[in-house]
This record gives sequence, structure tokens and C-alpha cells, in this order.
Amino acid sequence: MDSCRSLIALLIVMILYPATRALRFDLQSGDMKCIAEDIPTRAMVVGKYSVVNPNEGHPLPPSHKINVKVMSAQETTYHQADGVETGQFAYSAGEGGDHVACFSAVDHSPEVTMTVDFDWRTGVHAKDWSNVAKKGQVDTMEFEVKRLLDTVSSIRDDMFYLRDREYEMQELNIGTNAKMAWLSFLSLVVCLSVAGLQLWHLKTFFEKKKVI
Repeated sequence: MDSCRSLIALLIVMILYPATRALRFDLQSGDMKCIAEDIPTRAMVVGKYSVVNPNEGHPLPPSHKINVKVMSAQETTYHQADGVETGQFAYSAGEGGDHVACFSAVDHSPEVTMTVDFDWRTGVHAKDWSNVAKKGQVDTMEFEVKRLLDTVSSIRDDMFYLRDREYEMQELNIGTNAKMAWLSFLSLVVCLSVAGLQLWHLKTFFEKKKVI
């Protein structure tokens, strides 16, 4: 019963997992902002970003340029663009862990504040299902089945990924507990040794003074 509850809880977490991020943030000249996402190995990742035009109907000011870099925790660069107004990227994660998208504004004088729209999708959410249905010319039922199969596959992969991460954390906890046990034992030995030395010194001192 407990394992069944744990599985249901894990499935709920995976369904609610924030695999889609649509963000809008401000960026000042010369500043940098980074956004991190924990992504499993082999997960599909797509992203799209653009600088919001502060004056609709007019060209974007020359000062509104950004530098973008997307990389893994092992500093593998998956996307990089300098001095752009808009862009997009897509890749299959070769490494699991935190992937980071960093946005930096081109240094400009006087300083300007620009707004950036960023849409980041991972896993099953990274696929454009409307295009899949259109290109494949499939009916609604077949389309839904394909989408559900891909969702189940994504949840399964995420469950395996979380299981591996849990195993790594358990191994880390076991190693940490073992080190703490050795440290405690060593501290006890040192304390007992110091206490013994103090008793021996006091005994020797009193014997020389013929107190005892």
C-alpha cells in the first residue's frame, strides 16, 4: 500500500513538473540574468527568446541587443548568440542536471532597460503537436494516442531519472554518515588521549611534589 501511494505521489509530481517556462523579465545594460532548469539526459529541449519592442510600430532601438548562452552543468555549450534581438534553440540533452540559460545585455551608454520574453520547453512539451498532426494528416483519435504515448514515455524517463538521482543522494548520505562516524570516533580517541595525558601529567606532578 505504501509503495502504491509513493508511486501515485511520484506520478502527480511528474505531471505537475514545470516542463514549460514562459518568462518575461527586465534586463539593464551590462547586466546578466541566468535561468536554470533540471533536465534529464536525452530530454528534448527547445527555447525561444526575443527583446520586446518598447515602441510598437517602430523599429527596435539599436541599444536593445542581448547575448545568450545555454549550457549544461558540465559547461557544455548548446547555444550561443551575441548581439541579437531574437533567436531560438533546440537540442537533445547529452548530460543530465541543471542546464542554464544566461542573458546579458549589451553595454550601452546611457543605460537602458529592456524586456525579454523567454519560452523554455522540455520533454514532451518541447514538441509542436499541432505541426505533427498537420504534417502527418492524422485524425484526432490517432493524434491523441500519439500524444498520450509520448507523455507516458516522458513520465517513465523522468521517473527513471528521479530514481537515479535518489540513488545518488542515498550513496552520498551513506558516504557522509560513514565519514561522520569516523570523525566522531577520531574525536573520541583524541579526547580520551588528551584526558589520559592530563591525568598522567597531574599524577607525575604530584608525585614529584610528594603530594601522593
